[in-house]
Amino acid sequence: MNEKNSFYAGVDWASQKHDVWLTDSAGKRLGFRNFPHSGEGLSAMCKWLVEVSGGEPGDIQIAIEVPHGPIVETLLERGFHVYAINPKQLDRFRDRFTLAGAKDDSRDAETMASSLRTDMRAFRKLALADPNIIELREYSRMAEELTAEKIRLSNRIHAHLWRYYPQMIELADDVFDNWVLDLWSKIPTPQKAARVHEKTVAGILKSNRIRRIDAAGVLAILRKEPLIVAPGTTRAATAHISNLIDRMRLVNRQIKKTHKELDRIETVLCEPPASGEKESEPGQTSGQEEKQVQRDAAILHSLPGIGRINLATLLTEASDALQNRDYHALRCLSGVAPVTKRSGKRCIVVRRSACHPRIRNAVYHWARIAIQHDDRARARYDALRAKGHNHARALRSVGDRLLKMACSMLKNGTLYNPLQEAHKKAC
Repeated sequence: MNEKNSFYAGVDWASQKHDVWLTDSAGKRLGFRNFPHSGEGLSAMCKWLVEVSGGEPGDIQIAIEVPHGPIVETLLERGFHVYAINPKQLDRFRDRFTLAGAKDDSRDAETMASSLRTDMRAFRKLALADPNIIELREYSRMAEELTAEKIRLSNRIHAHLWRYYPQMIELADDVFDNWVLDLWSKIPTPQKAARVHEKTVAGILKSNRIRRIDAAGVLAILRKEPLIVAPGTTRAATAHISNLIDRMRLVNRQIKKTHKELDRIETVLCEPPASGEKESEPGQTSGQEEKQVQRDAAILHSLPGIGRINLATLLTEASDALQNRDYHALRCLSGVAPVTKRSGKRCIVVRRSACHPRIRNAVYHWARIAIQHDDRARARYDALRAKGHNHARALRSVGDRLLKMACSMLKNGTLYNPLQEAHKKAC
């Protein structure tokens, strides 16, 4: 790319319109316009950028805050180079143009264009993701949202049962299990529990394949002395729980369907590339990039402690860092890299809070499960705990080790082999 023929644009996006600021390689303003958010508007924006600059789409570098969405996809499809920046970083760049804290859309677009021209290293270049990755990202976020909704509903059901029917809570740790919901539908009050037949309870347990407790044990719990409540309390609570259970059953079905889709997509991604075809490296053609994603998914899937949710999160939210095998970027995104604050004689090391929350949670739970199934991860965790580290701090160190191991395996193209790891430890 010839620097003299380069042009820099900043796009301040919004729900109704997008402000675009265009400059040349010397920082001279070439034009400013806003475009409506529509197919015609985005097409006009691309056409305007080419006409005003007088160059080709490949000569125009565009800065934007959001790293995904229709604006980014339209620009990438047309051949423009698109770069993303964190809004907090953009806020610091804005101080170049005003110290009074003034802010408007045109100034933000100018700030992005100017900072991209002078500090491109602070931006992250974007590329179109693999179609399977895009689909996987949506399903992983759906699974997270549904799980949060399930927890909210279960907490509300738990509160209402505690209000008049605490015996039902004693049956299971999770009151949102389908067999507990079925049981409550048949026996919603302590009064009905006193009259229900044992065969009815046995049928519910059998249909849900519950073997850890029998019908007699269930009835012994439900027929404990009931609470004394005010008149109307039981009727109000049962009406509310009935409404919540209908929503809970829907959420349970949606979670089950979402997990099936996650398994299906991850199975496709973990399939090895077709034989006889050369494996790819970062920066190659789209077909080769797709094979690289497949190979990366299979390598990550072989690591101990990683499940469908954690694997989907890493593949989708940290796709750029994984493709570049950037261990340091992964450490920062997941929050396992500590932050050092040094000034004069004062030096402290604190936990990193500026990280990607979904990746942070995925690495945390990945490490939590790994110490239960992998001897080396458990040994590291125990050693850190013996030194005085708390549980969360020790898990972050285990997660750090897992990320480093994952990057090494991705670079070498090898799957995790626990027998080989045990042999290294013995030697």
